Amino acid sequence: MRVTVVGAGIVGLSSAYRLAEAGHDVTVVAAAPPEESTSAIAGGVVYPPIRRPDERIVRWTAASLTVLRGQDAPGVRFRRGRVLLAAGDPDPQWLTAVDDATRDGDRVEFTTAVVDTPVYLAWLLERVGALGVRAEYRPVTSLSAFDADVVVNAAGLGAGLLAGDDAMVPVGGQVVHLADPGLTEFAVDQAGPGVTYVIPHGTHVVCGGTEEPGRGDTDPNPAVTADILRRCRELEPRLARAAVLRSLVGLRPHRREVRLERVGDVVHCYGHGGAGITLAWGCAADVAALVTAG
Repeated sequence: MRVTVVGAGIVGLSSAYRLAEAGHDVTVVAAAPPEESTSAIAGGVVYPPIRRPDERIVRWTAASLTVLRGQDAPGVRFRRGRVLLAAGDPDPQWLTAVDDATRDGDRVEFTTAVVDTPVYLAWLLERVGALGVRAEYRPVTSLSAFDADVVVNAAGLGAGLLAGDDAMVPVGGQVVHLADPGLTEFAVDQAGPGVTYVIPHGTHVVCGGTEEPGRGDTDPNPAVTADILRRCRELEPRLARAAVLRSLVGLRPHRREVRLERVGDVVHCYGHGGAGITLAWGCAADVAALVTAG
């Protein structure tokens, strides 16, 4: 079957991989290559930083971790870390999906994958190419413009526009990269009104973040950079003297719930917000099943 996957972020590429693996003739079409996608800016710690009453989130997370454990891919390491919850919060829904989870008061510790997303995306693009997937980079304005049996709409933030879905909202997220002083664990503080996180990748540490619904630009704000540095250095004091490398902004494709369904000859898979890395492989399996089922 001829399948066009619209989108070259982590969701699009993992879907293309599963479809090609199943024997389909797959082409990826995207406005920009993977290294320019929102996925490439993500912090990359695999657990769902979203609070949604959706049982699929746990299943997709567990499935993605299973895939990442078995790939031996560059840019992926399994590390232990901690998440600080708001006082009195119940156990997170996703806790059963991660490894070796323990809780002490409002502190949860567990082991999960930490993904250096630009490195991993480059490897994944190479892998789908080895499976015969073609990649084309050009603007996409309609899902009906392709000579394909099925189209997979995995275009991230652009997917809502292509689907005529006004439930999609960009949520800006600014991060700061610092030189890694040798951290071995990640840390996330979601006890406050926002979320602060420190995610080490060996050469650099991704520090964040912000949640800015409706943001339309990707220009880093120096005042926000300073605030992120303050919060992250309080969370992890060993970053006090770490050199600042760069600031980046991504626009998360937020939707109240992930849309994953088939409508005619289109399979929609979008609305992952800041959890694309976490949910991608679980969603990709569902995408492939929907395409094959017809």
